[in-house]
Formats: sequence, structure tokens, C-alpha cells
Amino acid sequence: MNVSGNTLLQEMQSIAFEAGNTVGNQLPIKESSSAEFSSLLKNALDTVNELQQDSKQKVTAVEMGDRRVSLAEAMIASQKSSVAFEATVQVRNKLVEAYKDIMNMPV
Repeated sequence: MNVSGNTLLQEMQSIAFEAGNTVGNQLPIKESSSAEFSSLLKNALDTVNELQQDSKQKVTAVEMGDRRVSLAEAMIASQKSSVAFEATVQVRNKLVEAYKDIMNMPV
């Protein structure tokens, strides 16, 4: 994977580390803001978009017969793009599920 492909993975690993870094039932003491979360989410979505654009360009180059791009490169870029998109969909599903759980809580 290249640097931009690793960015999403690194961000997800850091979130998982922070989530697992709790003492008892207490939340970790760290100041966080919605701006940090939105920035993190935007960066992750931008990374997925870049991977999709790169994949599209490489597949088009292979289809047009460009010898500078191999079929293997195009397939790897396509798979990276697919995995990143699937991870994004799973994160979205978890966020929607958490939102629904919160909305269904009695006040």
C-alpha cells in the first residue's frame, strides 16, 4: 500500500487504540471536539476518494492500451479502492446504528 492507502488504516487503528485505552468503565481523559472528528472523517473520505480516482485512471489507461500501466497495477489499485470503500461503508453503518440507539434511549 502507498502512503495515502495507509492513512485510512492508520486513522482507524488510532481510533481503535483510543477506544481500547480506557480504565474500567471510565472514558479516556482526552479533550476532543467535533472539529477534530469532522476533520478526521473528512480526511478519511478524501483518502477513499483519491484511491477511487487513482483506480479509475489506471483502469482507463489499461483499457486504452497504455503500456506505462500494467494490468496488475490497475487490479491492485482497484482492490485498494474497493477495500477502502467497504471500510467506509462499515464505519457509516456503525455511526448510523449508534445514532439510532441514542435516539431510542429514554430521556
